[in-house]
Amino acid sequence: MVLYIGNHTSSSKGYAAMGRQMVKNGGNTFAFFTRNPRGGKAKEIDPADVEKFLELAREHHFGKIVAHAPYTMNACAAKENLRDFAREIMADDLKRMEYTPGNYYNFHPGSHVGQGIEAGIAKIAEILNDVLTEEQSTTVLLETMSGKGSEVGSTFQELKEIIDRVERKDKLGVCLDTCHIWDGGYGVLTEFDQVIGLTRLKAVHLNDSMNGLGSHKDRHAKIGEGEIGLDALVEVVCHPALKGVPFILETPNDDEGWKREITLLRE
Repeated sequence: MVLYIGNHTSSSKGYAAMGRQMVKNGGNTFAFFTRNPRGGKAKEIDPADVEKFLELAREHHFGKIVAHAPYTMNACAAKENLRDFAREIMADDLKRMEYTPGNYYNFHPGSHVGQGIEAGIAKIAEILNDVLTEEQSTTVLLETMSGKGSEVGSTFQELKEIIDRVERKDKLGVCLDTCHIWDGGYGVLTEFDQVIGLTRLKAVHLNDSMNGLGSHKDRHAKIGEGEIGLDALVEVVCHPALKGVPFILETPNDDEGWKREITLLRE
């Protein structure tokens, strides 16, 4: 079994450095923020640095990597200037993703802040229809959310409704976060397949949870040290339906901690 596993890392040192660190950690994929997670201007991309990373990725048989939009990007904000910000960030990020073609771009669907779920879903789909292009090679992933506050995407049905409203559905997938779906009280793969379809499940954020099932808290824990437990997470990693899917650790760790977790899960 080929296991594509890595951790969420900092993009401040560039693609090649991220790739080298992941090899040291025992990984063969990773996630990274496209810019400061709180927003702001993205770092200039160095084509030579990208080429070094692509060479390293081929040498070490990397799976697809997962870029993450900043947390401040809210595609269904009530204020239009915030939605304009989200639209501009996503469009710019998707252009930058073409330096590493064929990978994934993950984002939190957003918070409707009192407008209601239906209004939030409509606004998210509207921005996706504005920014997705036929030419892009990147697949945009909607992340499963825990349902805290007014988050959209706290059920598979909500994600499906977003996808149903988007014209270029072939450019969309889903990133399943194990902590979020546990805290959100979701059913898991059978329900996902029935509602959305497993062909759209492109990546997994593999995290334990500090809180109980259905708590709607979104507090990640180290693998095997939370309420989900090691046995259940190993079943996720080994599930035949997830073969070839990149697993990204977002656990509260440093590189040594992620290295231990990657080794544990490979074993």
